[in-house]
Amino acid sequence: MAGYIARRLLLTIPTLVLVALAVFALIRMVPGDPAQLMLGDSADAETLEALRKAMGHDRSLAAQFLHWGGRVLAGDLGLSITSREPVLPLILTRFAVTAQIVVVAVVLSSLIAVPLGMIAAWRQNSGLDLGITAFSTLMVSLPSFWLGLILLLVFGVWLQWLPIVGYVSLAEDPLRSLSFVVLPVLTLVLIEVGVLTRMARAATIDVLGLEYVAHARAKGVSEAGVMVRHVLPNAFAPTLTLIGVVLGNLLGGIAVIETVFTLPGLGRLMVDAIFQRDYPVVQGVMLFIATTYVLVNLAVDLAYPLFDPRVAAEA
Repeated sequence: MAGYIARRLLLTIPTLVLVALAVFALIRMVPGDPAQLMLGDSADAETLEALRKAMGHDRSLAAQFLHWGGRVLAGDLGLSITSREPVLPLILTRFAVTAQIVVVAVVLSSLIAVPLGMIAAWRQNSGLDLGITAFSTLMVSLPSFWLGLILLLVFGVWLQWLPIVGYVSLAEDPLRSLSFVVLPVLTLVLIEVGVLTRMARAATIDVLGLEYVAHARAKGVSEAGVMVRHVLPNAFAPTLTLIGVVLGNLLGGIAVIETVFTLPGLGRLMVDAIFQRDYPVVQGVMLFIATTYVLVNLAVDLAYPLFDPRVAAEA
């Protein structure tokens, strides 16, 4: 097991280096001069050149990457061009809002989707299976922004049960904070339940066809015992991989939901920074999201042997 963990950790290092290189290269391809944006159109040539030199933009790209990488390793992602705030604290503050929504949505989606997928597989081709499959297909087909707007219209405008816009932090007022995140979380849960249910159903069908399941039934184990003790651990392993992918995708694609519900999260920070051409913030958010995605998938890989005996045996 120690060797398996060490291999996964070592493989993560070149992945993170490639991620950093890709983020650095993408930002350098964007047109525009950060020094000009910081000083404005009225700045003279000497002042612009001095700022470019101070920012290290007069060096070769390789030297710039090494300089930037060293600062990133030290926890310094630079200063925002528009607000002059350090980028890393800015990202961490906004990430707290995003994480509150995404983590709750993924946990709830998993708790709903895995049993639904297993029940559908257990009753394969029955009316219950067709109903669950139709529901999951419908949820997968709906655009997240459209579903969010419909929920806002129904629960915010017509019924007036929940606030339409705004945000209050959990530390400031827990109950009000929950009222603002219910609809964004519900939107993400409905969308992701469709994806995870289909995966859980397919994985369960595969496991139900294996010999040891038939053997357990022949020994007189109840259907509930077969599903919980023999099918769930093995069917959950491939679903766990998808949960990791879903979590990473939500972190990267949360901008739409945060824009619809006017939440001050990481996605909106990214969108605002793009419109303002605030390159340090855009670069920092991209690197933060990509790194989080890699680390989430690393955590899934490390947890995999706990659910799949074959991987545990190889580890």
